[in-house]
Amino acid sequence: MLHHMIASGPRPVAPFSHAVEADGWVFVTGQMPTNPAAPDAPLPEGIEAQTGQVVENLKIVLGGIGLGLEHVTMARIYLTAFERDYAALNALWPSFFDAGKLPARTTVGVTALAVGALVEIDLVARRP
Repeated sequence: MLHHMIASGPRPVAPFSHAVEADGWVFVTGQMPTNPAAPDAPLPEGIEAQTGQVVENLKIVLGGIGLGLEHVTMARIYLTAFERDYAALNALWPSFFDAGKLPARTTVGVTALAVGALVEIDLVARRP
């Protein structure tokens, strides 16, 4: 197994690797909507802005190991205000991927997330 920590990646909010790779499968730790350049800055306002920052952070991690969103096979999304934010998330989600090439996905409501985030996303990717 390979344990990846990306130097330019988001500062971890707990003890973990940014990603762990085994047999071509890459498991990317759930990312928060923090700014890697200013990790103590306030979080962006609203689900759209926070989701955009989370996806940017995931792209940094994937890019640090030579992959991109096109390699994602599965996404798990956690929302603290599921009923309020689910429709907005669904409207935004396809914009991150090529048309017709959305990964499998699970979205669940949770009571709270680290750093007071509205959204957290983890990924499973596969090396070509």
